[in-house]
Amino acid sequence: MRLLSILGKRLITIFSLGLLAGSVLAAEPYPTKYIKLMVPYPAGGLSDSIARVFSEPLSKQLGQPVVVENLGGAGGTIGAKKVLDAPADGYYVFLGTPNELILAPLANAAVKLKSEDFRFVQIVGTLPMVILARKDLPANTADELVALARSAANTKPLTFGSVGYGSFYHVLGEHMAQKIGAPMTHVPYKGGAQLLMDLSAGQLDFVIFPVSQQQVAMANEGRIKMIAGIDATRPALAALKNIPSVNEGKALKGFNFSFWTGFFVRKETPEPVVQRLSQALANVLSVANVRNMLEAQNVLVAQPLSAADADKSYQAETMRFRDIAKTIKLQPQ
Repeated sequence: MRLLSILGKRLITIFSLGLLAGSVLAAEPYPTKYIKLMVPYPAGGLSDSIARVFSEPLSKQLGQPVVVENLGGAGGTIGAKKVLDAPADGYYVFLGTPNELILAPLANAAVKLKSEDFRFVQIVGTLPMVILARKDLPANTADELVALARSAANTKPLTFGSVGYGSFYHVLGEHMAQKIGAPMTHVPYKGGAQLLMDLSAGQLDFVIFPVSQQQVAMANEGRIKMIAGIDATRPALAALKNIPSVNEGKALKGFNFSFWTGFFVRKETPEPVVQRLSQALANVLSVANVRNMLEAQNVLVAQPLSAADADKSYQAETMRFRDIAKTIKLQPQ
């Protein structure tokens, strides 16, 4: 009996030490290995550029390498799905926009992910949106564009382009048509390059797009024209200082949107990991050189958000665009 008692005490001691070791390992601070930053588009685009601005300073903040991974396809949802298929441990971070996370599930029947599968960790900023038109379109202001769209509605409706059905730009075009009560014809493209080429060639009437240096150059050369911005006020960007907001007119007053981007993880990611990432990204956003590089790409750098506020803003944006999708009768295809 005494031997059994001694053995029992030893087993309890060993078991207790095992639990203690397990708890120490479980509490090991994040991160302990390299982090993958998923860009759901090929290298060379704006999302890729933003990710590479963040990768080195974020690595310094976290004390581990941050590796950018590019995986394009299906409007960014292939990359999103790969993140969802990985463990929810914060070692796979997704650089996302409304296109992949909110609109793709509403417009593409093959996309099985939901907005709620992700948690918004930290915002990067917004890209001001502008209405671009062919150079000879007989409208130079938002109000004139609306008047033209209404007058042409029953004869030859205006055409507007986008980078595909259900994209942010398609949804905004349909929403605008509904708001002003004038049907317009959607022309989808596989990418922005061909769209802008057709716009400058006069084969397309207008597009609502995030402003880029390329568009500014095309407007300065007289190949296209910038009608108005759809932010509530004129963005603090030198390239747009002379471009009025739609709120300065009457017909599109309140038609205000901006294209945002930020960092996401799987929703099941432990709270301490989310908080660690959120603070590290906020610290990166405060670095002057990071802000300068983002602003050089026409990104309006946001004030960092707490993880809770980021989540609330994401939920609000999701509901906003779901409501718009219902209003314009967007159907999965």
